Amino acid sequence: MAEKPQPVRVQYCQVCSLPPEYCEFGSDFEKCKPWLIQNAPHVYPDLVNEANAKDADKVADKLQSTGLSSGAGDGAASSAPKQEEVKRLPGGKIKKKDKQEVVIEKVVRNKRKSITTVKGLELFGVKLSDASKKLGKKFATGASVVKGPTEKEQIDVQGDISFDIVEFITDTWPDVPESAIFFIEDGRKVPAA
Repeated sequence: MAEKPQPVRVQYCQVCSLPPEYCEFGSDFEKCKPWLIQNAPHVYPDLVNEANAKDADKVADKLQSTGLSSGAGDGAASSAPKQEEVKRLPGGKIKKKDKQEVVIEKVVRNKRKSITTVKGLELFGVKLSDASKKLGKKFATGASVVKGPTEKEQIDVQGDISFDIVEFITDTWPDVPESAIFFIEDGRKVPAA
């Protein structure tokens, strides 16, 4: 007689309710990590190694701190720089910190109509919706906040306003230095100053 096939038992993450193999693609991967280390170490061996390394570092730090407080040691350990936390994306890629710069690019469409895009104002603490209103009023044109190709928000202004925009930005928002404003010309980044 043929054996009756047994149903496949699928394990689901208790945090994001996805199978462990797909946790890294969910929105709560950081919250899932402790559960994954405990319940599915075979799926993400790098997480287990990382957790073990952090535990070893904590133990070493405790040993050093107790050794320094009791008078042992020459103080060299206290002058060692602390490693700064690196933000990692799923897959282990390191997330780069954005440079504080404003990039202005003119995009020509239909041979005579153009759009000027302004990227990076939010890095200086400027609210993009307010900035688009001010740009629209100043240059008497349409301006809106849109998501660019890299999923970051940018301001699209109708028309070619690249001739006056640098002066307007530095006057309106004094936190934005002129040295941090760049134009894209022929695919190259050119300083505005």
